Amino acid sequence: MSVIPWPLNPSSRAQPAAARASAPDDVAGLAAALIQSRQTILPKRLGGPGPNAAELAQILQAAAHAPDHGQLLPWRFILVPQAARPPLADVFAQALLERDSAATPEQAEQAREKAYRSPVLLLAVVDAERGDAEIDLAERTVSAGCAVQNMLLMATAQGYGSALTSGKALKAPRLRALFQLAAFEQALCFISIGTVLSRKAVRARPAAGAYVSTLDAKRGVVPGF
Repeated sequence: MSVIPWPLNPSSRAQPAAARASAPDDVAGLAAALIQSRQTILPKRLGGPGPNAAELAQILQAAAHAPDHGQLLPWRFILVPQAARPPLADVFAQALLERDSAATPEQAEQAREKAYRSPVLLLAVVDAERGDAEIDLAERTVSAGCAVQNMLLMATAQGYGSALTSGKALKAPRLRALFQLAAFEQALCFISIGTVLSRKAVRARPAAGAYVSTLDAKRGVVPGF
């Protein structure tokens, strides 16, 4: 993987905005295009082929570039290959029945089926105790989220679809036992990656002004930036 030099061609920043935007090597433009093209594709809409070994390694390595205060590496990922899907399917079905004893066999089978969706399936895990105890769980979770986003963007750059899924089964004792999670670890979410079989229309994204405000020295927090 090539590495983008830093700083990014300082002389280019002195050019007019229009010239920078039209440059073929506009790194900011490429990044914006990649970020804006990422879309959640539900696992049921993902099929084969999935990333090959080299592509998957590239996706996983992207996580290493997430912010990580104290270099704790407070997260990890567990790959669930096809051969390991049956026990996960059992866990999903059992977790449903433990939550709802009235669940029908059809509902239990639907829960089982979720384990077989998408060629690549990973579980993201956050460690609440690793390393410096002063770095709390919230910061560790943010770091994990950044690692996951890096992976999603890399998968998007490779032409694959991806999704994050969660649910009550993540807290089920059977799931924790299957993945051998320590008492201080939390199952954060599943990550699914594969070829897009179908997709919904791209949803409208909010403008920055809808979620950004500014602390004004005289007026307090005011809308916009």
